[in-house]
Amino acid sequence: MRLLQRSQTWVIYQSTLRGQIIGTKSVCEQSEWEEMERSHPGVNRLVQAGITYEGEAERLARGTSGDPKLRGLIIDRLTLADLGKS
Repeated sequence: MRLLQRSQTWVIYQSTLRGQIIGTKSVCEQSEWEEMERSHPGVNRLVQAGITYEGEAERLARGTSGDPKLRGLIIDRLTLADLGKS
């Protein structure tokens, strides 16, 4: 007997308190989001829905936080302009 795997998507949301965003972005399955909205409508703010992969949702929610720091050569705008003149 073959089990059918249900299709799931992921959402990114933020918690709010009295209309103000508090905390960081969070990730959950679409079905969990729908349950949160049914039980406490309007408490959380939907940022993005319909994300296919959990890892992608986590990266989108994180943004640049946790990315490796750029080290080494630092070039400012003036230096870049000067490089174009040579």
